[in-house]
Amino acid sequence: MFLLLPFDSLIVNLLGISLTVLFTLLLVFIIVPAIFGVSFGIRKLYMKTLLKIFAWATLRMERGAKEKNHQLYKPYTNGIIAKDPTSLEEEIKEIRRSGSSKALDNTPEFELSDIFYFCRKGMETIMDDEVTKRFSAEELESWNLLSRTNYNFQYISLRLTVLWGLGVLIRYCFLLPLRIALAFTGISLLVVGTTVVGYLPNGRFKEFLSKHVHLMCYRICVRALTAIITYHDRENRPRNGGICVANHTSPIDVIILASDGYYAMVGQVHGGLMGVIQRAMVKACPHVWFERSEVKDRHLVAKRLTEHVRDKSKLPILIFPEGTCINNTSVMMFKKGSFEIGATVYPVAIKYDPQFGDAFWNSSKYGMVTYLLRMMTSWAVVCSVWYLPPVTREADEDAVQFANRVKSAIARQGGLVDLLWDGGLKREKVKDTFKEEQQKLYSKMIVGNHEDRSRS
Repeated sequence: MFLLLPFDSLIVNLLGISLTVLFTLLLVFIIVPAIFGVSFGIRKLYMKTLLKIFAWATLRMERGAKEKNHQLYKPYTNGIIAKDPTSLEEEIKEIRRSGSSKALDNTPEFELSDIFYFCRKGMETIMDDEVTKRFSAEELESWNLLSRTNYNFQYISLRLTVLWGLGVLIRYCFLLPLRIALAFTGISLLVVGTTVVGYLPNGRFKEFLSKHVHLMCYRICVRALTAIITYHDRENRPRNGGICVANHTSPIDVIILASDGYYAMVGQVHGGLMGVIQRAMVKACPHVWFERSEVKDRHLVAKRLTEHVRDKSKLPILIFPEGTCINNTSVMMFKKGSFEIGATVYPVAIKYDPQFGDAFWNSSKYGMVTYLLRMMTSWAVVCSVWYLPPVTREADEDAVQFANRVKSAIARQGGLVDLLWDGGLKREKVKDTFKEEQQKLYSKMIVGNHEDRSRS
């Protein structure tokens, strides 16, 4: 028989006591509050403390750089080129006036100086286009003690270096294991809970249990990211038979929204761990999953979604119409598919605070595992969610106009830039139709001037 020495026995007892205390703290301060949807305010106190530390670190870095005559990098929050919101015709008129004393109406249909407008636009696009920068991390003006978020990261002082090193130890040695444990707990409970609920007969009791199992598990996952979320206008939360549409920054957008509401998810069937979660979830709740071969069939997708929203007893569908992740500085073109169905649309605006960690998922640069590791080693996820009043398609609107109206409302509420560009440009080339549109605008101006002079 293997006998433990007194010292070994003491270590085992201390380890057992430590694990018991840790589990009790997790249960009391994280899991139980997640079940009942309450908070003790610990995360908000943590956020306020971090803000004070960030402010001190930024001031110390600026002072140190000034002492060493080192030029700090300052991000251009509004772009490196000042652009005035003027039309093609107005700008060409200005170019013609600056190069000639003649009025525009007396000039020929085409002037050689017109090419300078297109040359300038081309150079502006190469230097500072408004699309490509939406697919890279948002730049910060202050330092949040993460070396990956600041171009000025270098040795400034011993105190600042010690503080940064202490932050690394806290994030990787304390927060990361705790967050992994919470994420494992949340996902495990989701799979087990939805599987058990799935065996119950359909009815109000099953729906009640399914709702609270989903909410509890998503709230645990939110705590695994130390997410501090502020929800506004909760009376406008999506209701059954509707479609919830939101701007898309990260895969965790789903967790952010699902921790405050009960939704039917839409997506492609996956394998592996994600497939296990999907199969368990669909047993307890009518989610809409598509096979890989069905995703590109627009008519089939529209038919399945229409059938779902027509049943007013079914949950609201959660959709991200951009179709890709944008860096939370703007909202790009909404795909029209979800706006053709004719259901009530519930717009939601999500705005992350990049000071505590970059929530944007650059899928062309990082895989899912790497991205989640970066999120779990960040300080926190801080965001605001606005539930906008429900809207319906007007009689004289087509699906594209309706989608643009909803997109503009989301951008305006979230303080985001409203762009007409397709998020698919992240991986694809610009379509010829965009080039032809500029050609048509210029030719219309020339032809219009010619027709005006002919009539006179």
